[in-house]
Amino acid sequence: MSQPIELPAVARQDKGKGASRRLRRIADQVPAIIYGGSKDPMSIAISHNLILQVEEHEHFYTQILTLDVDGKKEKVILKDMQRHPYKPKVTHLDFQRVDAKSKLHMSIPLHYTNEEVAVKLGGHVEHYASEVEITCLPSDLPEFIEVDMAKVELGQTLHLSDINVPKGVTLSALVQGDDHDHAIAAIKANKVVSDDDATDTPAASDEGTAEE
Repeated sequence: MSQPIELPAVARQDKGKGASRRLRRIADQVPAIIYGGSKDPMSIAISHNLILQVEEHEHFYTQILTLDVDGKKEKVILKDMQRHPYKPKVTHLDFQRVDAKSKLHMSIPLHYTNEEVAVKLGGHVEHYASEVEITCLPSDLPEFIEVDMAKVELGQTLHLSDINVPKGVTLSALVQGDDHDHAIAAIKANKVVSDDDATDTPAASDEGTAEE
């Protein structure tokens, strides 16, 4: 498991687009909001440099985070991150409070393992999904879901129903019915090009141009 992420933050009273622009430009902080649960929404600000450090880690987007707002800690998950259209800057963050008794709806990455089996079979792995929507209690939230390709055969396609999910975790799509059992990966045979299939370059004509 990755190290838990805790971020210091400060509550902010000034709101609006103008205040947010000043916050980003002068203080180099990212405006954000915490919402959900039985509490009112709270406007906060977090150091932009800190966000740049943690956003590189996959589990920042999938795990329960701790926000230390003026000494009071809040358990949250990241629900939205807005970025500048062309500058390497984060412009706004949305955090949702976590209730230990309320289920979360999250998008979790898929980690494919033992893909080298495809090479031994004379094929290659094709990925159709890099993440999956799940539902679970906060205590059951996985950092990622592993998809083991070790026993997959050449020409076989894996679907959502083939994933071994951790205890307490439900794949949201499967709750909607069998017609949502989407393909996530397959081992496809490598294309073999025979000599007959190769296209020869036409030889240059030995004949000169016709005499006029």
